[in-house]
Amino acid sequence: MPASSALRRGLAVVAALPLLTLAACGYGSQAKDDGTAKVAAGAKKIDGLDSVKIGYFGNLTHGTALVGMQKGFFQKALGATRAAPAVFNAGPSEIEALNSGSIDIGWIGPSPAINGYTKSAGKNLRIIGGSASGGVKLVVDPDKIKSLKDVKGKRIATPQLGNTQDVAFLNWAADQGWKVDPQSGKGDVTVVRSDNKVTPDAYKAGSVDGAWVPEPTASKLVAEGGKVLLDEASLWPDEKFVITNIIVRQEFLEKHPKVVEAVLKGSVETNKWINADPDAAKAAANKQLEEDSGKALPADVLDPAWKSIRFTDDPLASTLGTEAEHAVKAGLLEKPDLKGIYDLAPLNKVLKAEGEPAVDDAGLGAK
Repeated sequence: MPASSALRRGLAVVAALPLLTLAACGYGSQAKDDGTAKVAAGAKKIDGLDSVKIGYFGNLTHGTALVGMQKGFFQKALGATRAAPAVFNAGPSEIEALNSGSIDIGWIGPSPAINGYTKSAGKNLRIIGGSASGGVKLVVDPDKIKSLKDVKGKRIATPQLGNTQDVAFLNWAADQGWKVDPQSGKGDVTVVRSDNKVTPDAYKAGSVDGAWVPEPTASKLVAEGGKVLLDEASLWPDEKFVITNIIVRQEFLEKHPKVVEAVLKGSVETNKWINADPDAAKAAANKQLEEDSGKALPADVLDPAWKSIRFTDDPLASTLGTEAEHAVKAGLLEKPDLKGIYDLAPLNKVLKAEGEPAVDDAGLGAK
């Protein structure tokens, strides 16, 4: 077999790993749903639909979903159609849930969205809105790493193979001139794929020297004595890059466009409230985290984490294309055709009704 063909086949296998191997490991879990979401008196179901199943992570970078659930913005927009939550720990399991119809709409990072879109040949999901930018940092042990060049030769954790932060760190390492095997994580710097829940313990035990992670994990590491060596936002124009998108199952979008618009209306209203009163929003997000996981974040973690995230309706589509290029360069993805990954018509309809400017798909809208 020619070397080029072997390489293409190898990259295709690696690209599939985040969606296959990790999903099989059982990451992610359905949230408790006690059916107590408040429905206004006299409210009616949209299109006669009983519920819409909404997925998100227990991360502050998914703050729109956390706050929207906690403050009832989604439920208000949905009338008597119940907003049914499902909480996941990782993108592959959420994509799997979307593919199977276990959820209808989800908040998710760009890499899982790209992988999910390309794996289904563009037939199962659409990105329908933005949610957040920023909130990702390289945090290190200051006794072992004092400068960026000291990262070479160290053990750095990322959440999982092929996830958004994994791709970002591999791309950054390549920019330093370092070589790392994308699948094993071995090379001039060792990449340790570690669930965000256990990374702080791994750091305390000394099994990793730092981590490229989203909030609140980054601030948890700082609370354990870590130092922020690099904020990923500093690597992007205007310090903006997509960290959380809103995706929908295409079949659901086609059958229930009014329900999708209602969820987007709830998202827009949530982001407006978050940006108008960030302290109250921060408290609401933390309360939802406590309800979902049984544990709230302490102030020394919550406060700095929340400050580093920007909540926006704009999907920052041009940065999605750049992140896909990073995955290709890292050897985790064959060059994808992302034309059609966005359908921003429902969001722009909502934004127009709210008197807000339209957002752009950077040429990656419907074919």
